Amino acid sequence: MRRYLLYIVSGVLVVGLLVIALRPNPLLIDAEGVSRGPLERTVTEEGETRVIERYRITAPVTAHAARITLEPGDSVTAGEVLLRLAPVTAPMLDARTYLQAQARWAAAVAALESAREEAAAARAAAESAADAYARSQALSTEAWVTERALEEAAAERRRTAAAYRATQARVALAQAQRDEAAAALAPVRLSEPPSGGGASSSQPLSSEWLSGESFSLELRAPIDGVVLHRSFESAQVVQPGESILEIADLSRLEVVVEVRSEDAVGITPGMAVRLERWGGEGPLAGRVRRVEPAGFEYVTALGVEEQRVRIIVDLETPRTEWERLGDGYRVQAVFILWAEDDVLRVPSSALFRKGEQWGVFVIEEGRARLRSVEIGQRGARLAAVVSGLEAGEQVVVHPPRELSDGDRVALR
Repeated sequence: MRRYLLYIVSGVLVVGLLVIALRPNPLLIDAEGVSRGPLERTVTEEGETRVIERYRITAPVTAHAARITLEPGDSVTAGEVLLRLAPVTAPMLDARTYLQAQARWAAAVAALESAREEAAAARAAAESAADAYARSQALSTEAWVTERALEEAAAERRRTAAAYRATQARVALAQAQRDEAAAALAPVRLSEPPSGGGASSSQPLSSEWLSGESFSLELRAPIDGVVLHRSFESAQVVQPGESILEIADLSRLEVVVEVRSEDAVGITPGMAVRLERWGGEGPLAGRVRRVEPAGFEYVTALGVEEQRVRIIVDLETPRTEWERLGDGYRVQAVFILWAEDDVLRVPSSALFRKGEQWGVFVIEEGRARLRSVEIGQRGARLAAVVSGLEAGEQVVVHPPRELSDGDRVALR
């Protein structure tokens, strides 16, 4: 009997060892717990800061701009002179053009002298006619001069006076033509003539006439702010409408975010926004001010065409906490579509479709048990549980394809 009992015990041990040896090893899995806490449903996109009001200083006319001493980042005050524009220097004259200009000037000088001589003769004639009329008028009182002779003397006086005024006008015209011809020989534009009369008729305009300072135009700062950008540094000629400086008030910033059109439908003005990864400590608070009504096409780096919509966000955090932000800085905007402070949550990576329902694997006594669950709002990493799970239970995250209901599992 002892021998038979020994054989039986040995056989049982061998069978047990074979069962243990042939039993499949438990699947190694990752697990997380079901918990209660806050949950948000968000849309996250990258955006950039933008000054609300940007002032571009441009050239109003063709002019010569002086060297710009202001640097990007320099502060300016409203009314401060930013730049002075001077008239463009006249082009250099070649020999032929110079000789032609001199000839025109000489002709203008001669015409002026001729007009002055004509004016002198007309003045003498007018004075003589005036004296004759005065004598005739005196003699007419004693009937020495007939009434008709007096009328003829008066008419002659008026004619000579009108002729003198006409010659004065021709002198003024000849002077202007002389000045115009002299200006063609000048290196810069003309300023107002010096007090005391015009230039001499025998030579071109003197150097005291030649000055561009009286034509300088000052460009002033429209607001208190800082210089964002300058288009050039050294002195140069600028054309009408050409950009010179950009000025803005950096205390007034907004954030521009481009989101997909299907996400923009759920974003409304007044919605809270959390601005992250901006370079400082902690997120910044923002609020949607405007959802632009028109979308535009955007092609991703992978060549995928998307319709995007711009969202304008106002910063609500005090400026003292983000004063280092500038124009065109990148931030990450998190639009809070839905939020709850206390909900039952399960990792989204543990969920999978089970027909028309959602399913999870719950770990019970070392085995994975398939369970159907009802899911509510879904966040970026967690989902709200309506029914099917309780707080504290462990679920398999990223369940492998070979995992089935009742399989033995072990944590990695």
